[in-house]
Amino acid sequence: KSNLKNINFLFIITMLVAPLLLLLFVPFPASTGNQDPPKATNGELFPWDRMRLPKTVSPIHYDLTIHPNLTTFHFTGVARIELDVHEDTNMVVLHAKQMQISSVLLLAPDGVRPLKVLEYPHFHQLALLSDSVLTKGQMYEVKLEFAANFSDSYHGFYKSSYRTRTGEVRFLASTQFEATFARGAFPCFDEPAFKAKFTIRIIREPRHIAISNMPKVKTVELLGGLLEDHFDTTVKMSTYLVAYIVSDFLSVSKMTQHGVKISVYAVPEKIDQTAYALDAAVKLLDFYDDYFDIPYPLPKQDLAAIPDFQSGAMENWGLTTYRETALLFDPDRSSASDKLAITKVIAHELAHQWFGNLVTMEWWNDLWLNEGFAKFMEYISLDITYPELHDDFFLGKCFEAMEVDSLSSSHPVSTPVENPMEIQEMFDDVSYDKGACILNMLRDFMTPESFEIGIIKYLKQYSYQNTVNGHLWDSLTNVSDNGTIMDTWTLQEGFPLVTVEVRGREIRLSQERYLKTDNASLTEGFLWQIPLTYMTSASETVHRFLLKGKTGEHVLYLPEEVEWVKFNVNMSGYYMVHYEGEGWNSIIRLLQNDHTVLTSNDRASLIHNVFQLVSIGKVRLDTALELSLYLSRETEIMAVTQGFGELVPLYKLMEKRDMAALENQMKGYIVDLFRGLIDQQEWADSGSVSERVLRSYLLLFACVRNYPPCVTKATQLFNEWKDSDGNMSLPVDITMAVFVVGARTPEGWDFLFEKYSHSMQMSVKSRMKIAMTVSPLKDKLKWFSLHGEVMKTQDLPDVVVSISKNPIGYKLAWDFLRANWRTLIKKFDLGSNTVSYMVTGVTSQYSTREMLDEIRSFFGSLTEETGSKMRCIQQTYETIEDNIRWMETNLPLLQAWLDKRRQRMPHEDL
Repeated sequence: KSNLKNINFLFIITMLVAPLLLLLFVPFPASTGNQDPPKATNGELFPWDRMRLPKTVSPIHYDLTIHPNLTTFHFTGVARIELDVHEDTNMVVLHAKQMQISSVLLLAPDGVRPLKVLEYPHFHQLALLSDSVLTKGQMYEVKLEFAANFSDSYHGFYKSSYRTRTGEVRFLASTQFEATFARGAFPCFDEPAFKAKFTIRIIREPRHIAISNMPKVKTVELLGGLLEDHFDTTVKMSTYLVAYIVSDFLSVSKMTQHGVKISVYAVPEKIDQTAYALDAAVKLLDFYDDYFDIPYPLPKQDLAAIPDFQSGAMENWGLTTYRETALLFDPDRSSASDKLAITKVIAHELAHQWFGNLVTMEWWNDLWLNEGFAKFMEYISLDITYPELHDDFFLGKCFEAMEVDSLSSSHPVSTPVENPMEIQEMFDDVSYDKGACILNMLRDFMTPESFEIGIIKYLKQYSYQNTVNGHLWDSLTNVSDNGTIMDTWTLQEGFPLVTVEVRGREIRLSQERYLKTDNASLTEGFLWQIPLTYMTSASETVHRFLLKGKTGEHVLYLPEEVEWVKFNVNMSGYYMVHYEGEGWNSIIRLLQNDHTVLTSNDRASLIHNVFQLVSIGKVRLDTALELSLYLSRETEIMAVTQGFGELVPLYKLMEKRDMAALENQMKGYIVDLFRGLIDQQEWADSGSVSERVLRSYLLLFACVRNYPPCVTKATQLFNEWKDSDGNMSLPVDITMAVFVVGARTPEGWDFLFEKYSHSMQMSVKSRMKIAMTVSPLKDKLKWFSLHGEVMKTQDLPDVVVSISKNPIGYKLAWDFLRANWRTLIKKFDLGSNTVSYMVTGVTSQYSTREMLDEIRSFFGSLTEETGSKMRCIQQTYETIEDNIRWMETNLPLLQAWLDKRRQRMPHEDL
């Protein structure tokens, strides 16, 4: 949904053609050193050879009429674009993609005349050529008539469908324009800095409704029984935020305290699942209105659940769009984690109404200004508006970002991008999660109060404008002198590893880049300004210190000798810590004696750091495993799930190799570690949100791992549920565990498939879908396809990745990805987060040279058009190389440690 970029890149593109050349009828191409000047589709020279549009003219206002036909899946339209001319010119270059342009007129002060049109599909550009000069400072209008088919992907103006309870298929049309897809719906200046106002009209049949960014002001009857809806003019905004939907949706509405009308739209048979989202949106929009101290500038905010939707949601101004699973909530059948996920995604999209929509990054290299902030505000807003949902989920986002950021194929938060594929790739964990984590670090460093003052200043100063990285730091720095540290976090990739060595009362500190590679030269030259925090056994005070220098340059002095020291308190900083010498042993002793001395976040970060340090040879695996032993007494969700997160991948690697004995020993160790906590779980919906989420997690794990008490209970419940024909009400939190056990028999699997095919409950469907992919029945794992008869194509990536984790099905997933590659990249778009998720997800658990060779062979055969340059391919190679190194180094240590432990604990029977 959002992405990232780099600073002065924007201005490199700013190119003005010399006025003399502009007077010529045939404009002269601006040379960028390309060997071949661009040729238009008619064979003539195309007068512009940059991917970025010229800055000679800019749009002020679009008058847009769209007529979609939901029978032929074709649409026609008229765009009248009011232009401001900044330099004398005789051409207007703008975007249009896969569109027939039938007529182009220039409405000039001295009359109306046709313009010559040249097309350059490679850059999705149109050049409109005038035989007389458009004069600087004058106002002109161009009028373009166009037609196109609905997009077959999830981008642009695309068709969506759903099936009613009676099996009837109904169609609708919806938009998704971020990042570069508005140009597929109407001719426009499709770059975020070309902000303008939009007045939209939609022609439709009476059986449908139309909604757009602004409220409808009137409906006009046309010939032939059609209706034309006229919408109010928008505020000044970027093309990627324009939205309109033609459908048969129903809606529910409420007013916020600030007088904004909130409505939630869904297909008629799911409108009864919209109440929670409506209340959450009202509460969150009111919160942001107050927090940002800037009134929400539109009269309404719609939230629409779209049956076919690729990402999670989209922040179109005044009309946010969502996957059905990201918006619809059934109080009787949705889980605690569903409620948390839905609330977070609404919080994210509504935060964008200020961060992204009101103040927009100038170019996609700074996508993180949009996405990092929206991700960060999920955390801030839920903490205040829904404290009962608070689950420390934020920490997990920083760990996810570090996973990608620890590879040499990572990129700076702000990084140059030019073509649409590179722009799509910005919508990744670095822009979203790392962006949010470094903002959280800065907020902690500056104090929340100073930080809030700074971001309000930024939003007020740049309302309705475009910004670059530096504008944010300027706003924050004027509030506090600490803003200057941030360039080290946004303009270089990766993150620091801080090494701590305690010698008596001295603490020696050094920093280096944490990088999973055996190429040491790639870690050189990196230096961060690190806001360090630490506490010790002698004091509960959080001490702060800004680490700027390199190795060995910094020594801290303690008032007295201490038993232990813990850096990065609560993991509020985006860095890892290594405790040299006896450091890790003192922490292991602390956790064994009384782990509650540290917060749950501190414990989770220690588990994360120690296992990650094994990967780069800083810590021995047996040290990390000794630390993990304390988990048998852990009860907090963040530390428990992080324990699973570090231990489970070890046996997942073995499942893809022939080493059953060690694999089963490792599985037995993990079950044994958490046996006490698993046995405490009730098979009911009770407790806080984090207790409920943890219950789902633990019981699912126990059943997948064949823990007998769990399998017995789940089997009993599944049989009762099946005997009731699915009408019995299962406790929501335990349904996943029950479904997974049920899917192990052919009859159980078939029953789940039947219920999945007809269910209208989105959260139940998603649990059934995943349960069916975990089945050990190999022939049942081939049920998914690209045709979308039973399962929506949008759900295919999740299913393929889930099957790739199944020891029975992992080759099926890889074979499917290879065989359907061209179709998948066409449907989901090159460079998209979805394609990246499939590539890295399907391959991340391989750890043999043979598999690496097979994967290299396939990706190596691709061309640039079919994705050979995608970053996710490099990430895949690096991850498998890292897995191979890990296995070669650590398998003997793992075997020895488990054997030694077995001698200590002979009762183990799993």
